[in-house]
This record gives sequence, structure tokens and C-alpha cells, in this order.
Amino acid sequence: MSPLQAALPREMYVDRDAWLRERDRVLYAEWFCVGRTGDLGLAEGGRVAVVDVAGESVLVTRDDDGALHAAYNVCRHRGSQLFPTPAGAGPTCAAVGALRCPYHSWTYSLAGELLRSPHTDDIDPADFSLHPVGVEEWASFLFVHLTPSSAAPIGAVLERAATHLANYAMGALVTGHTLTYEVAANYKVVAENYNECYHCGPVHPELTRLVPAFGGGGAGLGWEDGIPHREGAWTFTTTGTTTRAPLPGLSEAERSRHKGELVHPNLMLSCSADHVAAFVLLPQDVDRTRIDCHLLFAADAVADPGFDPSDAADLWDLVNRQDWAICESVQRGMSSRSYTHGWFAPMEDDSADIRRWLLPRLAQDPGPTGG
Repeated sequence: MSPLQAALPREMYVDRDAWLRERDRVLYAEWFCVGRTGDLGLAEGGRVAVVDVAGESVLVTRDDDGALHAAYNVCRHRGSQLFPTPAGAGPTCAAVGALRCPYHSWTYSLAGELLRSPHTDDIDPADFSLHPVGVEEWASFLFVHLTPSSAAPIGAVLERAATHLANYAMGALVTGHTLTYEVAANYKVVAENYNECYHCGPVHPELTRLVPAFGGGGAGLGWEDGIPHREGAWTFTTTGTTTRAPLPGLSEAERSRHKGELVHPNLMLSCSADHVAAFVLLPQDVDRTRIDCHLLFAADAVADPGFDPSDAADLWDLVNRQDWAICESVQRGMSSRSYTHGWFAPMEDDSADIRRWLLPRLAQDPGPTGG
């Protein structure tokens, strides 16, 4: 009996109809990370951010009382976008006191309630609130849910990451540098690549010199305790060291080891002693994914006039580009008529998580999208 397990079929990576079904049944029915609250301009009240969730435009607001709200970027009158935004556009933010449609001036509160509909005195405003979207904040990451009536508690989704990475106190970290990429690959290719180290030896020579265990095929890596660096190194930088202090609150092991988590469907967290690399995958189409890699540091380190994140950014950019290049090669190969499905070797068992996570969700009825 072969020790290999069959991977997802070809069409789930290259067929647009399969992509649309997955988008509607899974991405629109799960908590989806759209970025960092501060980076989206929502650290203070009286702000609105326009974000894209696999082609759906969503408004996220923080009102003057500090509460977060989210709604579809669609006026209840004639369907105009309140903030005209092309599909797939990057996030934008503005200071606002209300949400006014540019078409006929229907105006909504930051909570999505209809405040004003010119020349329509006989309608009940309660019947015309914006269609709601679920919104939650965790460790300064912003999550939205396009089908809030069926949303699981956010704590259940994040339980493993919140427990395993608690000492990094990511809610107190701030973005010191962001790397943005347009990758010609399905978002699942990127997530599966992140979740295994079978490829690390062939693809990442610089990384495996820094973390020798990564070059061993990926079997037996102790992610619970973290992966040690080579002797004399303790963080993910070009030299394996830095002048920045380790993050406060880390255990002795975490001060010299690397830890990581994948939060399905689109948040990847790689934690070093002095910084965290947070990857937000933003699917654009069946074969295109925008990736924002936020490098998070202690607030006092970023505030230092001499702050220079280049030692971390240079290594991450090198490793990222190696990953994206191989992911794009995988996407092209999967598009061949000769390809039916791939295989998971035993050391790639963690990569099969996307299969175990995805397939039951594809079988579920997504339910209604709005009120």
C-alpha cells in the first residue's frame, strides 16, 4: 500500500467554476483576515476602511465610541457602491462622520443604519440598513465574515494560534515594514507550500543555512516548542542576529527558536524572537493571489529614530520571492492537461490540512449573505 495520499484534484486549483463555488461556499462563509487594524486606519473612531474579500467590497468602520462595524459596500436604494471601488483593489481609509451614497445621497450611520433618504418620507429606515458583515478584532488583526448569521465564534477559529503564540503579544506589536506581492498562483498553493518544509532544502538554501532542521525534509519538526537556529543565530535576519531586543514575555526557547501557525483560510504567522512576519493572503482569482507580508515589531523599537528593519525585510523578501516563484511554477504545472492531482508524502502530512479543512466546508450550504 502506498504511503502517499492523493491531494486535491486539479480543477480546485485551475478551474474558474470550481473557484467560484469555493469562494461562495468557503471564503464567504468563514472568518477572513483583511489586515491589521492600525494599518487599515481603524485605530481611532470616525473612520471607514474599504477592503476586498475575494471580489466582495466591504466597509469596516469604527464609530466614535470605539465599536467596530462592517457592511457590504452596497447602497440599499439602487445598489451603487457607497465608496466606488474596483474589484480586487487594495484597502483605502477615510475619516468620516457618516456613509453617504454618491448616487442619490442616501446616508447611513457608521453602524449601517439609514439616517437620510431624500424625498422618500414614507419609508421605514429600519427596513433599509446596510447588509451587515461580521467583524472581529484579534491581536490587532481584523477579521470579517460575509455570512454573519452562520459565523462560528472567532475564538474557536483562533484557539490554536492564540494559545501557541500567546507570548508574542501580537496585539501590542506594530507594523515596521510591509512587503506586497502579486503572485500568479491559487491561494491554496501558497498555503500548502507554507505548511510544509519538504521544499525548504531545494528552494531555500539561505534559509536552511540559518535553520538547518528545515533542510531535513520536514519530518519530525517540533513546531510546538519552536525550531532552533544554527549555533550563534537566534532570529530570522540576514545574519541570524540583530541589535533589536527579543520581544518581552517570550519563553527561553522562544528567544532562540522559530514558531509558526497557519490560520485558515488566509493568515500565516511566522514568529521570530524580535519580530513576527504576518502574511495575509488575498485571493483575486483562481490563479492570482495578492500577499501582504507585514513585519511586526515592538512599538518602542519602531519608535526608535534609528529603527531599521532591513535585516529582517531583506531575508524575508528573499525567502518570499523563492516561495512565490516555486508556487507560480506549481500553478503552471497544474494547468497542464497531463496533471490530474498531486500526492502528499508522509512528511507533508501538515499540508493535507487544507484538504481536511476545505472539503467538509465545500459540502455545506453557505446560507443567505445578508439581512
